[in-house]
Amino acid sequence: MSVNGDSASGNSLLTPFRVRSFRYQWPADLATSWAFEMEILILGWYVLVETKSVFMLTVFASLQYIGTLLSPMFGVAGDRIGQRTVLTAMRIFYASLATVLMVMAFADAVTPTRVLIIAALLGLVRPSDIGVRTAMVGDIMPPRHLMAAMSVQRTTQDSARITGALTGAGMVATLGMGPAYAVVVAFYITSSMLTWRAGQVHKQTGQREATAGEANGPKPATSHAHPLKDLREGLGYVWRTPHLLAVMLFAFLLNVTAFPLFNGLMPYVAKHVYLADQTTLGTMVAASAGGALTGSLLMTRFGNRFTPARAMLGFGAAWLGMLLLFAQTTTPDAGRPLLFIAGIFQTMGLIPINTLLIRSTDARYRGRIMGIRMLVIYGNLPGLLLAGPFIAHYGYAAMASTYSIFGIAVIAWIGWHWRRHLWHRAAVANG
Repeated sequence: MSVNGDSASGNSLLTPFRVRSFRYQWPADLATSWAFEMEILILGWYVLVETKSVFMLTVFASLQYIGTLLSPMFGVAGDRIGQRTVLTAMRIFYASLATVLMVMAFADAVTPTRVLIIAALLGLVRPSDIGVRTAMVGDIMPPRHLMAAMSVQRTTQDSARITGALTGAGMVATLGMGPAYAVVVAFYITSSMLTWRAGQVHKQTGQREATAGEANGPKPATSHAHPLKDLREGLGYVWRTPHLLAVMLFAFLLNVTAFPLFNGLMPYVAKHVYLADQTTLGTMVAASAGGALTGSLLMTRFGNRFTPARAMLGFGAAWLGMLLLFAQTTTPDAGRPLLFIAGIFQTMGLIPINTLLIRSTDARYRGRIMGIRMLVIYGNLPGLLLAGPFIAHYGYAAMASTYSIFGIAVIAWIGWHWRRHLWHRAAVANG
């Protein structure tokens, strides 16, 4: 986490908005993220209340990640036909599924089985959204503004957790699932339109805004090889590049250990550990998201002062350390401050990952690398599924403590094993 001697110039909150395409993409990503968070909270609480089973809650949470295996192919598609085209199609798909659920809610036809089917369909596509949107930022943003852009882009997810948690819980409690889902549909439709506008033709000039890659040289010719060959090339590129391999392993570890505690199992903590209701759950999620948003804003100002790989390792371990403390709490008043601090460490550890990957990756592989980056989200699936029986036998505190301690130990091993590629100041990963 040492301070980098490079100037932090260009690393401010408003700098990325000088790029026209980013002025469309940021609100599009924001609307999508708000809809995501509202859906997760609304449906997660519904499944837990209707089934009265923590196992079914973990199944619901796991279904949201089954599409991680497809993420690299979304990256291949983005490299071939453009990130904007792929991302717009994905968001139209979200809007379609949300419309189906909205209609069922108004018709009082929602059941746990139908919710799980919708979650599974959504889970085929949604895990790839962050990777495609990140690759799109890499395409449109000059390298010197990349850390600031990644930090600002991250605020879409963090602010969404606050807004989605508070409004989602409140709207369902007061208005019911149907009206709440009408808002979700509106967010998705708005996002689809704004995404398509990003990088569109200027009316005045009749020319599309050049991306950072196009501004710096000719774009590689579109590959006519089979998509699976493109994917193999991307996987081989990661395997042959030590710091990329280490980063992918690190990200997989966090998805196995930290994310289930920070996201998927929060309804269980609210209901069965704190003996509280969905309003308390909303405030818990908002506390963690408030910390994450704070971390993102800190990175917009100070991100360029950190060496990326060191920040990734140090703040990632600190995030798990705060989750270890959170696991020992028994009241929401004790848990919320720890969730806030954990949220700060979360974003300060995650933002350097994407910045590092975009900066140190050949532009021809950018979509595929971010697709592979999203593939490691698959770690959520075993992490969540193992958590269910672990909690049933030993309790939440024992499970969360085990996950946190194991995660910290493996981070220490990654830092030591790849120290020449991750810890040395002159390493590419710290450039």
